[in-house]
Amino acid sequence: MQAKYSHVLWDWNGTLLNDLNWAMASINQMLKKRSLPELPSIAAYHAVFGFPVIDYYRRAGFDLERELFPALAAEYMAIYHGGDGQHCALQAGAAETLRAVGALGVSQVLLSASEEKNLLRQLRFFGAEGFFDEVLGLSDIYAASKAELGLRFVQRVQPKKALLVGDTEHDFLVAKALGAGCLLFSGGHESREKLLRLGPPVIDSLGEIPAFLCEEAAQ
Repeated sequence: MQAKYSHVLWDWNGTLLNDLNWAMASINQMLKKRSLPELPSIAAYHAVFGFPVIDYYRRAGFDLERELFPALAAEYMAIYHGGDGQHCALQAGAAETLRAVGALGVSQVLLSASEEKNLLRQLRFFGAEGFFDEVLGLSDIYAASKAELGLRFVQRVQPKKALLVGDTEHDFLVAKALGAGCLLFSGGHESREKLLRLGPPVIDSLGEIPAFLCEEAAQ
């Protein structure tokens, strides 16, 4: 069966890459260094995480009047990328799902708010670079928004034929800006409850995606 969508735009962090615990540990290391209260649980992390990242840092407890955001972002990246290979892995079923989506004849594009060089390094480390026809990342480490990247991409395709798969409200807002479909995964950086309030379908396993693509095509 031919899928409804010709392109799947994948988010990386939290969607295909299971880095939730390591991201929380990295930000807690920074908070501890400043004698600030650490985030005690995934629920506490979910409560403050969001985009743009500068606002997430404020909610986490950093004083952006006393410290410059670029310095904080650089410190976080040094911690995170210093151990991501040891503490992260692809989400359960990610590789199998990517293969199954590709077998449906759907083009797969990685659309991430991560800095592109770091993104490509992670893809090589986790053996995932071969799944994607294009990899779209930002030119800096500040993770402001990937909407502009997505808008440039959909100028070359039919937006209604693109499905964005992500794990955050930001992914939903980007999909909306692009005029693309949206599917949200509950195993990442924002809670299932928050994602459900946004409106798009929410899945708990990446393995649900190939069937979702076929069901959408049948409608």
